[in-house]
Amino acid sequence: MPLLTVSNLAHAYGANVVLDGATFAIDPGEKVGLVGRNGQGKTTLMKAVLGRMQPDSGQIQLQRGARVGYLSQDPDLNPDDSLRDSAEGAFKLLHELHVKLNDVYDEMAGADPAQLDRLMKQQAKLEDQIEAAGGYAIDHKIDATLHGLGFTDDQFTLKVRKLSGGQKGRLALARLLLEQPDLLMLDEPTNHLDIAGREWLETFLADEYPGAVILVSHDRWLLDRVVRRILEVERGRIWEYPGNYEKYLALKEERQLTEARVYDKQLDKIRQEQQFIQRYKTGQRAKQARGRQSRLDRFKRDELVERPMSLDVMKLNLPKAPRSGDQVVNAEGIGKRYGETVLFDGLDLSISRGERIGIIGPNGAGKTTLVKCLLGELEPDEGSVRLGSRLAVGYYRQLHENLDFSLTVWQYLQSVIVGQDGQSKASEQQARDLAGAFLFSGNDQEQALEDLSGGERSRAVLAGLVASAKNLLVLDEPTNHLDIPSAERLEQVLSMDGGYDGTLLLITHDRALLQATCDRLLVFDGKGGVRDFSGTFVEWHQRLEQENAARLKKEPVSVPPEKKNRSKSHAKSKSKNNSSSGKITERDVEKLAVRIEALESRRAAIDAELADPEVYRDGERMRKLQQERQQLQNELEPIEDQWAQAIESLE
Repeated sequence: MPLLTVSNLAHAYGANVVLDGATFAIDPGEKVGLVGRNGQGKTTLMKAVLGRMQPDSGQIQLQRGARVGYLSQDPDLNPDDSLRDSAEGAFKLLHELHVKLNDVYDEMAGADPAQLDRLMKQQAKLEDQIEAAGGYAIDHKIDATLHGLGFTDDQFTLKVRKLSGGQKGRLALARLLLEQPDLLMLDEPTNHLDIAGREWLETFLADEYPGAVILVSHDRWLLDRVVRRILEVERGRIWEYPGNYEKYLALKEERQLTEARVYDKQLDKIRQEQQFIQRYKTGQRAKQARGRQSRLDRFKRDELVERPMSLDVMKLNLPKAPRSGDQVVNAEGIGKRYGETVLFDGLDLSISRGERIGIIGPNGAGKTTLVKCLLGELEPDEGSVRLGSRLAVGYYRQLHENLDFSLTVWQYLQSVIVGQDGQSKASEQQARDLAGAFLFSGNDQEQALEDLSGGERSRAVLAGLVASAKNLLVLDEPTNHLDIPSAERLEQVLSMDGGYDGTLLLITHDRALLQATCDRLLVFDGKGGVRDFSGTFVEWHQRLEQENAARLKKEPVSVPPEKKNRSKSHAKSKSKNNSSSGKITERDVEKLAVRIEALESRRAAIDAELADPEVYRDGERMRKLQQERQQLQNELEPIEDQWAQAIESLE
């Protein structure tokens, strides 16, 4: 039976109907994407399922005893907990037992012999209780989850009160994933995640998380990788599409084409009827005309389909920017550090006219700092930067300062863009066309900037930037507050064959945007290193896999020290069997090494396939590759142990 059933849900805010008969069901373990333009009802729907608001009508049924988890934008965390203790709070009982055991250890430090006997008995009892409640098996889950979401071991002891807002958001996500509710509802879980965190999350949700998931995200690659069904909220209704996001786009286009044909035929019928009615509304056929008017009114009320909301991407004719010099930026030996933290050091960088460069790396690695140094807004600690001639720079920042919030959308766009000749002021129609291309409808164009949401304001600013004839665009996380259709509009404009032909510097964690717009990458490693790579994001991933495979070939039988230690104890326990099986020869060791190298080579090949976007979007193929990879890993571990034992026997 379904885990969750939603039937005929309806809700309105005044005259604004956001849900109108929404109906769907979620099965146990099912991964579902929830999509739709901002303001179409996604948040209202999620609040209704969570019981945080009462819809006007309809029913919501949750399977008896099922637990629902929701990622709140304002997580409730104890500020006095350490980061790791807070994550461990997902295992409430175990967490309480661990806290008690730690208190016992603290008492032991200053206890006299009489007290020590009592405390040791208490310690033994608590350890038995911890073992019964799952033992220390959760430790690796907690550590793996925190590491996957970008935390380091050094941060585990930080108090929650000292964490940034983004770190608290990632901690709340970690706790929710560790709690493993039956239904996990995630609303933009990647907001505070870098690319590595996003890749870890999608693998975890797709391959490891056992519960059902409803996922709202503007990360299209995450949706492609995780979900197997799309629910779209559009005009208050729920449309269902099998498959991932890429499949949804194709199926929706087919539906819209069909609806458009039906709609056009119905309009033809209406026009014909209206012509007849207008012609014969007086005279001998007036009674017939009135009858046809009544039928036409019923047809419009009961049968007329709505005009489909188009997903077509408008081809923009952007004004041409003035031609910049051939050399846009030249940096020699630049470095920047804060205290003992080195962001980058001794960096040489040359950017030519028309290049499209993506800047990627962990949060806090120095990406924005580098851009500010290149533009002259910050002085590097060392080295020099020289800007090219005739530059017109458009810089999109996270905060939109110096905006006149009293202007309407179209007035703002008219004030910042130029005409098609690149010189004159844009006309009102040009401003309205641009607003429409960036998904501002007629009524939306009349809204003042101060009345827009953060995402809508970001969309207006981006529209103005790309059409303001700037020959150097610098965009810092431009899609953070955009819904998917808005991000796709921006991607189309900035893509290799889009309307923008200037130089682009793009800081983003949006892999789809990176892949579509950039063919050169500056990759921060978070440790002061910056690598300049000529190629797309997918090609970068493939290069990393090739380098990893090459390292494995050079060190095919490398065994970590802890594994060797385990092997020694294992060898001792098996010494009788080893002695009876004959003397280990160098040939035996060589055979094991060859087998290890073959398994590791296949594992590296699988990793390379997993970096291919076509494979990435094929959920079934992805799962098979992941399963094969796990089987290889399971086979590798005992062979590596055998190799370690063989080496020991030869020493």
